[in-house]
Amino acid sequence: MIDRRHFVLASVAALMPMAASAAWRLRQPAPRTLDYGPAKLDVYAREGAKGDPVVFFIHGGAWRIGNRSNVNAKPGFLLADGFLFVSIDYRMLPAADVATQASDVEKAYGYVRANIAEYGGDPDRIVVMGHSAGCHLAALTGFRGGLPGVAGLVLDDTEAYDIEALAKAQGGKLRPIYAQAFSDPSQWRALSPATYIGKGKHPPVFIAYSNAPIRAAMAHDLADRLRTGGTKVTLFDGSAYSHMAINRRVGEDGDALTAAVMAFLKATVA
Repeated sequence: MIDRRHFVLASVAALMPMAASAAWRLRQPAPRTLDYGPAKLDVYAREGAKGDPVVFFIHGGAWRIGNRSNVNAKPGFLLADGFLFVSIDYRMLPAADVATQASDVEKAYGYVRANIAEYGGDPDRIVVMGHSAGCHLAALTGFRGGLPGVAGLVLDDTEAYDIEALAKAQGGKLRPIYAQAFSDPSQWRALSPATYIGKGKHPPVFIAYSNAPIRAAMAHDLADRLRTGGTKVTLFDGSAYSHMAINRRVGEDGDALTAAVMAFLKATVA
């Protein structure tokens, strides 16, 4: 069982700027903040952008903390490679349940698809990326058809692809972090991304997992299910990364995960 104090401290540490990140902070562009209805989102675009592919990012934080500014090196790195970057807020637990959060993601995506050309992005080349809780929301909305026209999904480290299977793997009940988010077992299937695999055509999917064995098992199971249905899957073994580092290091020079994500992005939106 994860100690709650350890989780909160680790989460806060991951959200704070790090001395080692000084270089990317210097090149980090300023975003333009827009209101999509339930919450706000930030658009990062290079000067003169026109028709750039878009990375749409959903932050993590156990469905109850975090915000759209938790982007680390991603905007500067992606803009330098010809992408436009969007990071969204969505309403948090306990004020908004996970079903509402998924609806927020879909509304934000719809807003971006309808308006991103005005800021230099290509609405037909949007890849949705999420970490942790954001990874779950990206998978849930993507697989159930809530992100129409999405070009690809980058799923960065969650256990919550199949809530029923997760509970079974944890001795019949969920650990506190997940139990708080998925408190009603009657909703587990509806809120499990795996439920929707095979019920429609899915875009290419990049799946990364960190050094927790249960995350590796859930990621491999998801990849197998998607491949059986004919979906193109890239599975990244991130066992050299912690759960926080596998998000924080995306965009850092010389990082293996960064190289793999970029290769996927370029192949997906080429």
